[in-house]
Amino acid sequence: MSNLDLMAHLVARARAAGADAADAVLVASTSLSVGRRNGQTEQLERSESQDLGLRVFVGQSAAIVSATSVDPASFDRLAERAVAMARVVPPDQFAGLAERMASPDPIDLDLDDGQEPDAATLIARAETAEQTARAVPGITNSEGGEAAFSRTEVILVTSAGFAGRTMRSAHSVSAVALAGAGTGMQRDYDYSSAVYMSELEDAEAIGRSAALRAIARLNPTRPRTTKLSVVYDPRVSPGLVSSFVGMINGASVARGTSLLKDKMGQRIFAPGITITDDPRRPRGLRSKAWDGEGVPTRAYNLAEDGVLTTWLLDSRSARQLGLASTGHASRGTGGPPSPSSTNLYMAPGTLTPSELMADIKEGLYVTELMGGGMNGITGDYSRGAAGFMIRDGQLAEPVAEITIAGNGLEMFAHLTPANDLRFRRGTDAPTIRVDGLTLAGA
Repeated sequence: MSNLDLMAHLVARARAAGADAADAVLVASTSLSVGRRNGQTEQLERSESQDLGLRVFVGQSAAIVSATSVDPASFDRLAERAVAMARVVPPDQFAGLAERMASPDPIDLDLDDGQEPDAATLIARAETAEQTARAVPGITNSEGGEAAFSRTEVILVTSAGFAGRTMRSAHSVSAVALAGAGTGMQRDYDYSSAVYMSELEDAEAIGRSAALRAIARLNPTRPRTTKLSVVYDPRVSPGLVSSFVGMINGASVARGTSLLKDKMGQRIFAPGITITDDPRRPRGLRSKAWDGEGVPTRAYNLAEDGVLTTWLLDSRSARQLGLASTGHASRGTGGPPSPSSTNLYMAPGTLTPSELMADIKEGLYVTELMGGGMNGITGDYSRGAAGFMIRDGQLAEPVAEITIAGNGLEMFAHLTPANDLRFRRGTDAPTIRVDGLTLAGA
């Protein structure tokens, strides 16, 4: 019996046990990871796991049970336990399966390359990344190189007739390099991840990048407290996009705990700014043809020409707001669905990063952020930061042990993206400039 048939059988057992509706999700994965440090293999791990979750509805009361064993002999007991739990929990007027579900034959998003590298291949990749980093003059040590592979099967079956299956491969390589010594030591990293192994960035390039980044951070200063323009490197600029998306999460909006809860249709960003969520990008790191409830996905411009256009909604938050699901439900096996973004990005602007900084007499170029974030209720923004000063439009001395602060709505209204967008992570953005932030330093 296939895993798809097993989940259909589990849903049938839940209905037989008294559930008015039910869905079952299975996540089965195989992974292999390698870590190399100082020329030695320190980590070699292989894991295989199967986790399932059963959600049942008795009236408008819901309960979830999960298990790490996919054993048909235990399905009756699992279903009976879930139904018994649902009968004693309070009803939720917004609970229930999704009303609109995807085609049982969704489009092919090309999410599995069919390759499974062996341990020797991963060891060689991790070794290349670390050795390249250590060979760069100025590097004194390393925290190692890593390489990994995984393949994950996700199955969702509902009592409303939906049955879907996806298979996804993932490959990654990373390196962490150390420069300097003692209290003056600096650390930095680089990494690459891809669905297709052939699209993974070269391990040598990753190691060299990690080393050069660490060396560039040596002997940082702590600048004086002032107000200035801040330019976010593409490694950290996606955090601004994530802060915005957190504020348009349907669950937060429905609870009234979002700063943007009354801003639908209003201008949040400057004209020309577009933020897109595209779950159907072929080979995307977070691509999916259907969401965690079986609702079909599609691309949305969450902000278009600077205007807020939609919330991220699953079925429950959509019912609370009197709207329809946008196909953004995400779930694991042990909890209910909740809204979440997929392949999220800010569209590039027209200026190069150099042109974006050209008129800044004194500013800050941020390459690392720590702690805190943007408060989704008040918009208060405060992050520990490190990077480089900008002087007369050029990168200058490294800086560390500083904090940058501002107000979220003002930051959104005054940000400018460069033209260097690359799709490297699940959330991506180009270099971004934000004027008028406070730098707290010496």
